Amino acid sequence: METILIVDDEKNYLLVLEDLLAEEGYQVITADQGQTALEIIGMHDLNAVITDMKMPGMDGMTLLERIHTSYPDLPVIMMTAYGSVEKAVEAMRKGAFDYILKPFKNEELKVTVRKAIDHYDLVCQNEHLKKELQGRYQFSNIIGKSAPMQRIYQLIEKVAPTKATVLVTGDSGTGKELIARAIHYNSPRRDLPFISVNCGALPETLLESELFGHEKGAFSGAVSQRKGRFELADKGTLFLDEISEMSTPLQVKLLRILQEMEFERVGGSQTLKIDVRIVAASNRNLKDEVAASRFRGDLFYRLNVVHVHLPALQERTDDIPMLVHHFLKKFSQEGQPELTINGGALRCLLEYPWPGNVRELENVVERAVILSNGQEIMEKDLPADVREPVVPATNVPEMEILPEGEKAGWGIDFTEGEDRLPSLNSGERLHASGLRPRQMRALDFVKSHGFITNKYYSKLNDISERQALRELNEMVDAGNLDRVGKGRACRYVLKSLSGSTAH
Repeated sequence: METILIVDDEKNYLLVLEDLLAEEGYQVITADQGQTALEIIGMHDLNAVITDMKMPGMDGMTLLERIHTSYPDLPVIMMTAYGSVEKAVEAMRKGAFDYILKPFKNEELKVTVRKAIDHYDLVCQNEHLKKELQGRYQFSNIIGKSAPMQRIYQLIEKVAPTKATVLVTGDSGTGKELIARAIHYNSPRRDLPFISVNCGALPETLLESELFGHEKGAFSGAVSQRKGRFELADKGTLFLDEISEMSTPLQVKLLRILQEMEFERVGGSQTLKIDVRIVAASNRNLKDEVAASRFRGDLFYRLNVVHVHLPALQERTDDIPMLVHHFLKKFSQEGQPELTINGGALRCLLEYPWPGNVRELENVVERAVILSNGQEIMEKDLPADVREPVVPATNVPEMEILPEGEKAGWGIDFTEGEDRLPSLNSGERLHASGLRPRQMRALDFVKSHGFITNKYYSKLNDISERQALRELNEMVDAGNLDRVGKGRACRYVLKSLSGSTAH
């Protein structure tokens, strides 16, 4: 039940208002002077205050100021028989929710009180959600007590209170956005926006509009002005995920923002000033990208003020039991006993290489919780490739990107010759096979070692993982390879090895 405090030195008004609001279902408390009202406010959880403007001793204006000093969100409705425009303006300027004149209409008062309470409820909910977010992204709530993670916590704890730009690197699924949010919610900007954008999810033209906004008529379909992510993140934090996928022209624009903190919307001429903290992330080594001229060196040095590298899950297996316990608690049905995991199933999780890192582990645990018939996760509840990996990680040869003509460490000779590939540009196709030279190179590797992964294909040919995935899919569609497994655990094998006939 909502509680309302009424303050008035006229007892008749107190009785009338108490009866009127009690009929509406409110709990009503009354006070005949300001000091008594302050004492009541300190002892009760109120939803609104209605106070007379003119009272002996502490008047309504002074009471309003005292209330807002200690309870800035509590709505205060002012009322007086001596109302004027000037007094109304002054009351609203000092923080009054609304202002009504005596004598007032009953319905008018009811509507005003209801609006004040609804507004207060929304404010309280918003504050609760903010505190929940801040608690969720406290360092103590990020799972992991291994030595690598402890070093990361110490680094983030030092950098969070500053304005420094942060670059977070690590494989996909290691939790880069979680770290970015932890930096934001432990910084002085915690109550201001945290805006996230994936630079690899949109083509260049759409990404430019998404980041910088656009003016009406800037391009076909721009029917109105639209603010970009930089404007939305003003005074807060902007998280740029997959920054390595950003095109060179956009990298130049981003460099200017980092240097000057100003930009123009697409199709606009007005220069906009902003105050934004940038946290960028990439699953690639940006130093290598700079060396290969795929990423601007000056932008890299601007972003790399503080570098946080997240280790792969395989490099911190000590954290797996803690993560499993956390995910079991997360996915256990509400009202049901928390599931446990037996030793055999946990051993499988500890021995699996986790190419998809923490994200893959979370998905595996969620699947096991759904499929489990009892209160304990068994080996049979885990996916087959986790129970019995197709190829143990120790059997995968280390790849080296070596100069052309040298052997790459696994016995495949890429030098030219009568039975080798002719010299072609990387984008050219062979007329006889319909495959690119690097696809032929991958076939040689698969014939020698049984399979290849998207990540290894990317390293072998010095291309992005996205381009590697496209070319491997071409080989699957052409009938040269078969796909085994899903996600980061996916491997590509010869068509004949999977029981199908190659085209």
